[in-house]
Amino acid sequence: MRKVHVIGIGAGDPGQLTLQAVGAMRSTDVFFLLDKGEAKADLVRLRRDMLETHLPRGTYRVVEARDPERDRTAGGAAYSPAVGDWRSARAEVYERLIAEELGEDDSGAFLVWGDPALYDSTLGILQEVLERGTVAFEYEVVPGVSSVSALAARHRTGLNRVARPVQITTGRRLAEGFPEGVDDVVVMLDAHQVFRRYAAQDVDIYWGAYLGTPDEILVSGPVAEAAPRIERLRAEARERKGWIMDTYLLRRRAGER
Repeated sequence: MRKVHVIGIGAGDPGQLTLQAVGAMRSTDVFFLLDKGEAKADLVRLRRDMLETHLPRGTYRVVEARDPERDRTAGGAAYSPAVGDWRSARAEVYERLIAEELGEDDSGAFLVWGDPALYDSTLGILQEVLERGTVAFEYEVVPGVSSVSALAARHRTGLNRVARPVQITTGRRLAEGFPEGVDDVVVMLDAHQVFRRYAAQDVDIYWGAYLGTPDEILVSGPVAEAAPRIERLRAEARERKGWIMDTYLLRRRAGER
């Protein structure tokens, strides 16, 4: 039976690889890397650096495939169907890689940024491949250090406060308003910098981009003061690198609703 490892590799720092992750990597024959284009070539390079650091040369193969393009213009009711189409296109790539590159007794691996269980599609896509029934394999998941954990650590703060909940959401959801009954909100996938809407409220922000990499950027403080700086740094970084990965924690001060 073919075996697939889904390995969380942290937010970018090679030091965030766990011993379990390294162990799974060392038992892998073939690593599958999805190429997202020239602008994000350094994401593939970081993965290759991790392999070269932790694995003896000649003990594994690397197979690259082009990541299908996703329709990022779709909004409103079209958003979920567009994501579904993209995931199905990815499933076809995964299916081909597993069927063509893994022998019956081989093991393959997908190296997932952060943690595979948090805002990542790999597990759902592999399940879709299995449900198609064209290629059989078993898979295991190795947790990793998420960008959320890295963000809190770099800002030396907790995600929640005593006896109070924390919610993880997206910029799209935050645009609908602060979640009811929650004062600490972690926001991911916010291309429109929705945090700016809270500049007039007593809300603090802990923001980070390219967490765990040499390009890491951190900003914290009241939204009213931090937002202009984040906007400027974000625009400069995106212009320089061609892409940006960022997340942030919004913390409403006691008494604010």
